[in-house]
Amino acid sequence: MSPDYASEVLRGWGRSTMSSAHVATVSDRDLIDHVKVADERGVLVRGLGRSYGDAAQNGGGRVLRLASSSSDVRLDESAGTVTAGAGVSLDDLLRVIVPRGFFVPVTPGTRFVTVGGAVAADIHGKNHHLEGSFGNHVRRFSLVLADGSVLECSRKQNPDAFWTTIGGMGLTGVIRDATFGLIGIETSRCRVDTVRCDDFDELIEHMSTGDDDVRYSVAWVDLLSSGSHFGRGVLWRGDHARRDDLPVADRANALEYGPRQVLSVPPVIPGSGVVNALSSAVFNEAWFRKEPRRREGSIKSIPAYFHPLDAVGSWNRLHGRHGFVQYQFVVPFGRESELRRIVEVIVASRLATPLVVLKRFGAGNDAPLSFPMPGWTLTVDLPAGADTLASLTRTLDEIVLEAGGRHYLAKDALLGPAALRAGYPRLAEWQNVRRRLDPQQTFRSDLARRLGLLE
Repeated sequence: MSPDYASEVLRGWGRSTMSSAHVATVSDRDLIDHVKVADERGVLVRGLGRSYGDAAQNGGGRVLRLASSSSDVRLDESAGTVTAGAGVSLDDLLRVIVPRGFFVPVTPGTRFVTVGGAVAADIHGKNHHLEGSFGNHVRRFSLVLADGSVLECSRKQNPDAFWTTIGGMGLTGVIRDATFGLIGIETSRCRVDTVRCDDFDELIEHMSTGDDDVRYSVAWVDLLSSGSHFGRGVLWRGDHARRDDLPVADRANALEYGPRQVLSVPPVIPGSGVVNALSSAVFNEAWFRKEPRRREGSIKSIPAYFHPLDAVGSWNRLHGRHGFVQYQFVVPFGRESELRRIVEVIVASRLATPLVVLKRFGAGNDAPLSFPMPGWTLTVDLPAGADTLASLTRTLDEIVLEAGGRHYLAKDALLGPAALRAGYPRLAEWQNVRRRLDPQQTFRSDLARRLGLLE
């Protein structure tokens, strides 16, 4: 083993999966050499470790981290595009582009993901119902194949490799850099409208009738409330604030941007953690009551609206030594009865934590393993150490798949091969292209082994 590598135990962000790999940080200059010498356990590129399950782990094999710097960001203001190295984080990117009047086309709930990870997981955000996932905005990228060759990919140049890599979870090759479109903005703030809904039906009605008129929409759902308050929630809709939306005193520094971490969770937390049914119920009640019944035009910063949890460092430690799993699925529009049934099952389990998100997806794209499709997507964190977790998720899987839905691979830690195949009918198409790009199966991951992706 090269002295550049060190044995390291890697975990998903949920801290419920772990495996040991040989890990190295490599520069763009040395990347091809490291890929070409991969052994029988293969190689995988890992970004900032924000996949919740085992997608960024390669037990017994090699794992590469890509070095990056500010010079890896090249903004074309006239075209409204940026070219960035795959190892550049959205955090670093936003610090460059926001003060110059631009925002990323799609962001998940954290800015601590890399550009390569954004492409590989085809990340989605609060604007999917109108503007799609990250892959929709990618113009081109370069892909390092297992033999060391570099393939230029776009919708017109090697389009099969382009769409197989988007959402392909890093299993087609190494994304070296990518060019994608940006959103022009006048300020670093957002104008947000809030609606508090007393039950699940009211929440669904509001989202069904108003989301198409706003760029961003996201709802929080209380999955511990029952009775007349079953599925109550809060809906936040917004867009980038214009300069005239700001108080006069703030207009001179309208594009000022400097997110900060307010606090950090210590590395030692009691074994059971601090997130449990009691603490979650208390939090949910306070969180629901703090919001007004209706408020329009509230001004929030980009971090406060898009990335609130990033203000708390290592918040995933709050779940204790067993960690948690994040369960995310999508079911098609017209299957709201199944969505309601899923909420009923989770409420009855008493396992849901406060971190619950409900969104509406718009049209999907041409990537065979891209997760979004028109429908409802719900995300909930569940304690990995719960005795009833396995039976709960099996029940949920059955409802999701019977409704014609599927699960998000970047979040998954529990799915089996049969459920994957049921949810992703174009899997064989993806496998055929991936096999041509990587016939020796050089690029591997724990997720790929668990789900039989390379078979």
